[in-house]
Amino acid sequence: MILSIVLLLIGFVVLIFGADKLVDAASGLAANFGIPNIVIGLTVVAFGTSAPELVVNVFAAASGSSEMVMGNVLGSNIFNVLGILGISAIVYPLTVKSNTTWIEIPLSFLAALVVLIVANDFLFNDGAKNLISFGDGIILLLFFSIFLVYNIMVSKQPGGLTESLEISKFTTGSAILWIIIGLAGLVLGGKLIVDNAVSLAVEFGLSQRLIGLTIVSIGTSLPELATSIAAVRKKKVDIAIGNVVGSNIFNIFFVLGISSIVNPVAISEPNFIDIYMNILAGLLLFLFLFTGKGRKLERWEGGVMLGLYVVYLTALIMEW
Repeated sequence: MILSIVLLLIGFVVLIFGADKLVDAASGLAANFGIPNIVIGLTVVAFGTSAPELVVNVFAAASGSSEMVMGNVLGSNIFNVLGILGISAIVYPLTVKSNTTWIEIPLSFLAALVVLIVANDFLFNDGAKNLISFGDGIILLLFFSIFLVYNIMVSKQPGGLTESLEISKFTTGSAILWIIIGLAGLVLGGKLIVDNAVSLAVEFGLSQRLIGLTIVSIGTSLPELATSIAAVRKKKVDIAIGNVVGSNIFNIFFVLGISSIVNPVAISEPNFIDIYMNILAGLLLFLFLFTGKGRKLERWEGGVMLGLYVVYLTALIMEW
């Protein structure tokens, strides 16, 4: 048991280290080839911040751990909105850009609703069991492609990119070396996390859903937490909010889409509680932006969101 806990923690360290080095080196390599910063931000950096969730989910899907797949995606999204944005708003009130309010946040909310639809075969497809199938995965990836096209269009508009992107300098040789090291870290870390999370679930008599919704999802969301808190302290609220909302869209349309293509994801009844909680989190964020003066997430609203997350975690633990 102690060994599993140690290996799980090592897995998180190796995974996050790998993702960080992969993003830095790949960004540096792209810059060496003259690729514009905005393109690097929309591709390398965006994919890299979701790499921990993606790698963990691919391993979980390949091993048939459907509850871990759903727990990680939904848990990460719930933590992103209620936990990370809640903490960020408490540190500094978050003012939201118009296109974020009317397009990106609604798209994130739409993603939460799409999960409910593709997961509910009993209601919508008269299926024998609830399953996110290969075909559902293709649909999710199509939504993701629309999101990418939208990002490219926004980047071409005047003022489409309001925050500068800091890119580390690498020689081509060193960048390739660090990309290989980063990928190795992602693979090794992801394998350690899935294997030992499953072992701990068995050891303590916990469901893989609970482990995925708590330890795994929070662990894989640590890069988003660090990025958002650092951005808020520098008063770069666009990065803080865009980081979270973009991550949520990536997690559902891309990570869950890829996971269901690797192996169809079986949906259990308790998963619907988490699906509804994810929808509630998205709805709450949207509603809070229209209370008070301007499109702003105030400190007290951040406190409510963080409090709701604590209640949700407590309810999960009480199930055990």
